[in-house]
Amino acid sequence: MVDKRFGQSFRVVLMLKAKGRYGRNIIEGICDYLKSTRCGWDILLEEDFRSCVQNLANWDGDGVIADFDDPELVALLTDGHIPVVGIGGSYQSNAPHLKDIPYVASDNHGLVREAYEHLIDMGLPHFAFYSITPTAKNLWAQEREEAFRGLMTADRHKALIYRGIPTSAPDWSAILDNLAEWIRTLPKPVGIIAVTDSRARQVMQACIAQGVSVPEEVAIIGIDDEPLMSLLNRIPISSVRQGTYEMGRFAAQMLHRRLTDALPFAPRQMVSPAGVNAQASSFHKPLHDPYVMRARHYIRQFAAQGIRATHVAEYVGVTRSTLDAHFLKVLGYTVHEEIFSFKLRQSQALLETGELSHAKIAQSCGFTSLQYMYAVYKREFGCTPVEYQMRLQSAAMTEACSN
Repeated sequence: MVDKRFGQSFRVVLMLKAKGRYGRNIIEGICDYLKSTRCGWDILLEEDFRSCVQNLANWDGDGVIADFDDPELVALLTDGHIPVVGIGGSYQSNAPHLKDIPYVASDNHGLVREAYEHLIDMGLPHFAFYSITPTAKNLWAQEREEAFRGLMTADRHKALIYRGIPTSAPDWSAILDNLAEWIRTLPKPVGIIAVTDSRARQVMQACIAQGVSVPEEVAIIGIDDEPLMSLLNRIPISSVRQGTYEMGRFAAQMLHRRLTDALPFAPRQMVSPAGVNAQASSFHKPLHDPYVMRARHYIRQFAAQGIRATHVAEYVGVTRSTLDAHFLKVLGYTVHEEIFSFKLRQSQALLETGELSHAKIAQSCGFTSLQYMYAVYKREFGCTPVEYQMRLQSAAMTEACSN
C-alpha cells in the first residue's frame, strides 16, 4: 500500500481570494508549509470553480481549504463529503454552523487591542472606531466592532462608534461629508481605529478635506496592512498586521493531518496579530502651537513632491523666519529639517517592506535622484540603501530565530 504522505499527491482546492495582502499571504503560508514537508498536493484555485461553486460538491478531489467568511461556502461545505478546513476572521460568529470542521481564524479582539494599545502608547486620551454597515459577509467587522466596545467598557471610556454608509461611487461625497461631520463631533485629540485600511483611508481623506491635522488632532490606524492603501495616501497610514502567513501554514497542516490520519490537531486555531506597521498617521505628539500643527500636516501630505520651507510658510500664512522660530521653540529644529527627516523616515519604512525598487523609493519619497538618496544614506547612516536594507533583513531574521 502506498503511503500517501510520501508518494501519491492529493488534489486540493483553495477557495481563497488571492487579491490583496490578506489572501496572498495565506496562500504563501500554505505553499511554504508544503515546501517544508514531504507531502505532495496538486493545487486548484478558486478561479477553477468560479463559474459555479456548487460544482465543488461533485468534485472528486481530496480536500478543500476555504474562505469561511463567505456564507455561500460555509453553507456548501459544512455538510460536504470532502475534508475541509475553514479559514477566515469570523470564528466566533460562525461557530454554531461549523460542526466538526477545523477552522483557522484571525484574532479580531487581538487586532483591535493592538491598535488601541498603539494609540495609548502615542499618548491619545480619546478613542473612536470607524466601522461598517453589518452584512452577512462582514461578520469579522462586527466582531472587531464588539471588541472595541468591550475594550472601551473595560477602561471606562465611552464607545464612540460610527458605521457610516455603504461605499459606492455616486455617494462618495456624501460618505466623506457624513464622516467629516462625525469627526467634528469627536473630542480632540482622538485616535480613530478603522475596521479596515480602506476605511482608514476614508478617515484620512475626510480630515484632509476639512483641514484637520493628522495626527495632532486625529491619529489614524487601520487593520490589514494593505500596501496599496498606503501608497494611495498622501500621509502613510498605520495598520495592524494580521497573522495571515501563519493562518495559511496552520490551515495546510490541519488539512494534511486530516488527509493522512497523522497526529491529532486542535480543531480550532486562533492566530494572533503580527504587530503594528506604525506610520505617520498615528505618530501623535501633543502640540499646542497652531503654526507648527498646520505646517506638519502640510509637510506630511506634500514632502514627497519636493516642497521647500518657503512653501510651508506660505501655506501657514507666515514668513519662513517666523515659522522657523516657532519650530525651534516647540521642536528644537527648523522647518527644513522637518521636511528632510520626514522624507528619510518614509524611505526607511519602504526599504523595510522590500516591496519597491530603490529608484521607486527615491522618487516616492521626494529625493531628486537615486544617487542623491544614496549620498544621504552614506552621510546619515554610513552605508548605502542596499546595505541598510540588508541590516534590516538580518535583524529580522535574528529576531525570528530567537523566537
